[in-house]
Amino acid sequence: MAAAMPDVPAPPAAPSAAPAAVAVPPHFQSFLAFDFGLKRTGVASGNRLLGAATPQATIKAEGDARFAQVEARIKEWQPDALVVGVPYHPDGAPHENTRRAQKFARQLRGRFNLQVFEVDERYSTTEALASGARDADAASACIILEQFLRSIP
Repeated sequence: MAAAMPDVPAPPAAPSAAPAAVAVPPHFQSFLAFDFGLKRTGVASGNRLLGAATPQATIKAEGDARFAQVEARIKEWQPDALVVGVPYHPDGAPHENTRRAQKFARQLRGRFNLQVFEVDERYSTTEALASGARDADAASACIILEQFLRSIP
């Protein structure tokens, strides 16, 4: 007879990629995603139809120089909306980089007047490195965007 398994508490719910309160309009088809970092910001482009993301060159700049490069990508790709990966501790608790990524998302909204969706990006860099990505930041941005695209109908 098998021993009974002890009760194990369920892990805390992760923030959802596209919260129910913020539906993604059906006419939003193209997206740029960002894996924000203090020194480097990974970038990926993708669309709803294919549900896939393509890595773009990582932005290696800070402050206004970063936003100038973001602006160039937005002009080039003309996305309907932006997606930003927001990191959390494994238990779902926020940390300093959580706040930094959320601030980056707010700055994108304010500067470019585009809707910005935030995605829980726990383990995206680990997954990118495990897959052997040469540019872990861009690969992480792809993982973030594909997770977002899978979350919308």
